[in-house]
Amino acid sequence: MHIPDNYLSPTTDAILTVAMVPVWVRCARRVREDLDQRQTSFIGMAAAFSFLLMMFNVPLPGGTTGHAVGGTLIACLLGPHAACLAVSVALGIQALIFGDGGILAFGANCFNMAFVLPFVGYACYRLVAGSEPTAARRMVALFVGSYVGLNVAALCAAVEFGVQPLLFHDAAGQALYCPYPLSVSIPAMCIPHLLVAGVIEGVATVAIYEFVSRVAPDYLVDANRETASARGGLIPVAVLVAALVIATPLGLLAEGTAWGEWGADEIAETGIGYTPAGFAEGFEWEALMPDYTLGGLPDAVAYVLSAVAGVALLVIVFKLFSMAARPKGSASA
Repeated sequence: MHIPDNYLSPTTDAILTVAMVPVWVRCARRVREDLDQRQTSFIGMAAAFSFLLMMFNVPLPGGTTGHAVGGTLIACLLGPHAACLAVSVALGIQALIFGDGGILAFGANCFNMAFVLPFVGYACYRLVAGSEPTAARRMVALFVGSYVGLNVAALCAAVEFGVQPLLFHDAAGQALYCPYPLSVSIPAMCIPHLLVAGVIEGVATVAIYEFVSRVAPDYLVDANRETASARGGLIPVAVLVAALVIATPLGLLAEGTAWGEWGADEIAETGIGYTPAGFAEGFEWEALMPDYTLGGLPDAVAYVLSAVAGVALLVIVFKLFSMAARPKGSASA
């Protein structure tokens, strides 16, 4: 679901980026109002779950690949505003350092995965869970919320893809950017997410939320402390993150590329018969570790090092944010 550069027109990229600016500002203010300093710092650990889940590619129907995002997971742990910031920073790191998702398309990717996904997913979770959910009902709500959130985000990406040939084409009718109309983009994006990726998102959300709510309930904004069997704090959570880091090379087993993430040379081979001008003359970003690779290192080793670097950056960013923002519960200046 990471939209690369040149699939969307500069106009589309600009509109979605501008739309995200007040969202980011509002979310930063709400995090400062709603979370204490420990919880704000914990956003970095929660964001690590999202970053790592997005590295676990799985095969999807049609020969493409996909991944979970974890946006609803973070929303249920720390609130949707924190989730928006967490996923946005994770997407920024992925784009800048690893070339996963476009630089110009950063706002579009954030709109889909950092705004639509967690807010829709959290709203569905609250609707299904009710005011005083049982443990079983909470798990059902977590699954439903995360499943719906991911699929609505996929639909948004599909629409953004599909309107490009309608709005941006040359005199001959050839698309300047993404060449696939809505009749192609919507089923291509939505069917695999409905059948596979949404289920994986739901299972991951339930499993990680239940674990964190038991070992570190004091960090959550809506924890059910009566069902918490232990309060191990951050150490068990860090152990889980480390285990996921070590396991990330499993994401390399899925062959193929996610739909709509092809390069100019690949898109010319998909049967459309031409290379859209936006691809041939478009923007290119030279990432430090493109596609999570590094020099001559084996892919599995580079993948683990990429995961370590991403997690470390997320923890540092939100630690600094927690210190600078002085949210509630911190000492007054």
